[in-house]
Amino acid sequence: MTGPAAEDTAVRLEGLVVRFGTGARALTALNGVDAALPAGRITGLVGPDGAGKTTLMRILAGLMRPSAGQARLFGASPEEFVRLQPNSVGYMPQRFGLYEDLSVMANLRLYASLRGLEGDERDRLFARLLDFTGLAPFGRRLAGRLSGGMKQKLGIACALLGTPRLLLLDEPGVGVDPQSRRDLWNMVQELSRGGMTVVWSTAYLDEAERCPGVLMLDGGRVLYAGPPQEFTARVAGRVWLLEVGAGHRRAELAGLLTRPGVEDALIQGSRIRLVLAADAPPALRAYLEERGARTAEARLEDAYMSAVGGISHAPSPYRRAHPAKDAAVGTKKSRIAARGLTRAFGSFVAARDISFDVAPGEIFGLLGPNGAGKSTTFRMLCGLLRPTAGTCSVDGVDLLTAGSAARARLGYMAQKFSLYLDIPVQENIRICADLYGLDSGQRARLPRLAEALELSAFLRSPTRTLPLGQKQRLALLCATLHQPPVLFLDEPTSGVDARTRRDFWKHISAMTEEGAAVLVTTHFMEEAEYCDRIALIYRGSVISMGTPDELKASCASAETPTLEEAFIASIEQHDREMPQ
Repeated sequence: MTGPAAEDTAVRLEGLVVRFGTGARALTALNGVDAALPAGRITGLVGPDGAGKTTLMRILAGLMRPSAGQARLFGASPEEFVRLQPNSVGYMPQRFGLYEDLSVMANLRLYASLRGLEGDERDRLFARLLDFTGLAPFGRRLAGRLSGGMKQKLGIACALLGTPRLLLLDEPGVGVDPQSRRDLWNMVQELSRGGMTVVWSTAYLDEAERCPGVLMLDGGRVLYAGPPQEFTARVAGRVWLLEVGAGHRRAELAGLLTRPGVEDALIQGSRIRLVLAADAPPALRAYLEERGARTAEARLEDAYMSAVGGISHAPSPYRRAHPAKDAAVGTKKSRIAARGLTRAFGSFVAARDISFDVAPGEIFGLLGPNGAGKSTTFRMLCGLLRPTAGTCSVDGVDLLTAGSAARARLGYMAQKFSLYLDIPVQENIRICADLYGLDSGQRARLPRLAEALELSAFLRSPTRTLPLGQKQRLALLCATLHQPPVLFLDEPTSGVDARTRRDFWKHISAMTEEGAAVLVTTHFMEEAEYCDRIALIYRGSVISMGTPDELKASCASAETPTLEEAFIASIEQHDREMPQ
């Protein structure tokens, strides 16, 4: 992606450097970035949290100036380009930047006024954008009451006001369900086919794999620039799938994570997906062949994990920190029990007759589109919302009659970061330890947990300054420092990179090996593969339940469907059978 002719280049970066601060405390966000992004194409801007993606986006939008080097948009600096061609750049920031207490139409009118759009032309543009994004029926709805996917569509609609030549989307797929993410992608593809240049920032490699070209950043430097297929080809022949018996996946994964020559390992339903190092010991390949493993087609995420040095091979301290394995593991005893859970808000029923059990050592997933009723169900099970009907218990304690006793037995990691931002990291940990009444012996292991979660270097830093990945690690530590037998995780890795996700699930799997029961919500289907069972919630009801492989097997739309394809097919089938 470094050699297109000038007339075919939308963005050219030459020696781009961005530093924040001075002296020993200076932070280099971008460090000598050189790249050329083709015009009229979608380019995936890929990298972990803190890689420099948002900084680069802000430079291209003309909101920041580089410390050194230059960025050129269609041959001009971003500031000059925006001045000479107003409305030529559309920018959707990572955080929802619209007014939640204004309606959809009021937000559009406000942004149109800021861009100087008036009269009949503005009204025709509104009609076209509302139709394009599917928001026409929701013009009077407050933006704050839109689902995650609809908020992103409104953000894109506002960014498209004025029909820009360059559209900058900063992580538009974060917090969005697979169906809405597919709609967003189809919208952006249509814009690209019309000649618009799009830069789509993401930490999700499955999104980047769809782009014709990618620009990968790591630590502020270019890791790779070019077609994703060429990068993926670097690990061809090194990706394996190992079939593992029910109940043994996590123990098998833990063992493989410590073997020399394994660069990546993750659970995919009943199988473990492995990426071997180019110089992996022959004995490792022989072991896999003896176990009946087979090579598989490589993906962009496989190549990325290999390029960044692979997974951490250090064992999780949670396996040692928990008591000896619970005697209830493998029994039918329930750690979480939901019976007929229903919640109505006036005449609207957000959750209807939800029932399931989660056993010790089991990971149970709640999946569903934005607005389907997952969060309502989750909040009832956490004791944060009282059900209209039904019962729920945690570790044998009824949440309705003994809520405080039940909540003491669970750890809760909220979707939205909920710790104190203005105090140091170690103070947040101390406050949580005090709230849970940890004794001196329990507190003695906290430094070891902080080190395992890569927080040791940040203990004295203000929590507000942490990158997203470190904030999520801190939230996990604070949710688990009292060794709860039940763990609730609400989209725990939303927006974090692949390597951080691997570390999260290594620790979560270690907790389940010691007897913890885990309830997790997620929009990221690769993450859902770690679940032993999944309940798919849609329009307030459970429409499907089973193992990841069972859900995929029920999808007839593809020969070897992914969990994402099964998710979308189940919802579309339900709509055909029960239209509303």
